[in-house]
Amino acid sequence: MASLLKAFGSFFTKHPLAGNGLVYGTLYVGAEFSQQTITRKFLIDPPQDIDRPTLARYAIMGTFIYSPILYNWYKWLDKTFPGTAKRIIVKKLLLDQFVLTPPLLVIFFTGMSLMERQSSITEECRQKFVPTFARSCLFWLPAQTLNFVLVPPKFRVVYVGSCAFAWVNILCWVKRQQLMTRN
Repeated sequence: MASLLKAFGSFFTKHPLAGNGLVYGTLYVGAEFSQQTITRKFLIDPPQDIDRPTLARYAIMGTFIYSPILYNWYKWLDKTFPGTAKRIIVKKLLLDQFVLTPPLLVIFFTGMSLMERQSSITEECRQKFVPTFARSCLFWLPAQTLNFVLVPPKFRVVYVGSCAFAWVNILCWVKRQQLMTRN
């Protein structure tokens, strides 16, 4: 086990973007898989099969879209605002929540709608952005406080990925909510 952890740490040191992408993408898909397992296997009668194309969309979003954005964002944030002083943490929290999160939510809703070939790639985002952003403030501000105070920079995306497992469960739930129809 110790040699496995050493190899994992070595891989992260040599290939941080790839390592973070694999972990974050796996956690992202894991969150959607857990949501599908609950809804399709336990809450629906008769049970349904897992929706593999949806899992693939979450894999793309988590591995190839979110992970590189987050990796570069935290790299820039830690370089621009080094340290764990209270004022530095507050700057990082505010920037993370109010500069990065809105575009990430837009990317999530429009990107998923695009991959789903929805007739309007912006409608879901228009309807769900504000309540989702409010939920993200409640979830991410405390989680990111811990991140910026306790987590070593090279593991920030992994930590965020672990938190994202819970957060993406929330996003999956929001994503499954029906859109309000316009008359």
